[in-house]
Amino acid sequence: MHRKYSDRFTYLDPSRRNTRSKALAILDVVGSDIASVGGRGARDRILQAADRLFYQQGIHATGVAALAQEAHVSTRTLYQHFATKNALVEAYLRRREGDASIPSEMELERDDLPAAERLLAIFKPLEAHGVVLRGCPFHNAAVEAAGALAGVAGVVEAHKKAFRARIIATAREAGAADPQSLGRQLAVLYEGANALAASCNDNTVFADARHAAQALIDATVGRTPTSTARQRRRKRTT
Repeated sequence: MHRKYSDRFTYLDPSRRNTRSKALAILDVVGSDIASVGGRGARDRILQAADRLFYQQGIHATGVAALAQEAHVSTRTLYQHFATKNALVEAYLRRREGDASIPSEMELERDDLPAAERLLAIFKPLEAHGVVLRGCPFHNAAVEAAGALAGVAGVVEAHKKAFRARIIATAREAGAADPQSLGRQLAVLYEGANALAASCNDNTVFADARHAAQALIDATVGRTPTSTARQRRRKRTT
């Protein structure tokens, strides 16, 4: 019988060649799956990992190696998508403005509540991630950046100003006598409640903030600017 040998002079039984080919085909499929983990969808997985780790653990406490491990990519792949960690932080925050918006801020967009109630709805308690309240991701990023990361600071500032403008617009829709003033005051209350809740790990501060917001809204919504100015003049003369 004529025997066939491999290039390493190992006898190959013809009955086993098909089995070997199938094994190689399986390895090819597995290899392509592994490659796809680092390729297709890698950017989204990196952003999702950044969202979880940056928010729960903090930006400075989260290293690139931990991000890569969480996203199931190599550090090389991570840097192919984001040239620096700062670039990833900026992308993480921009994602929070779109695909992963802050639930309390989205209360302003509800179409099942009157405008005045939407203003109150933003004072909903924070969602707990684990045992520690983390507060607003934009505020957290601003604190960690400490003015040293211009790109991060720019994203945070733009977001905060846009949110304040949305509060003012909702106050105007609610019929506030001075929507600019009411909107700015509610924005301060909102930011303060988020910061205090995270600092003290205490969700009850939102009940206090909501009561204060209700008083501000009641004092201005439904009143005309003329009547408000007349009341101020009365106070000055008494």
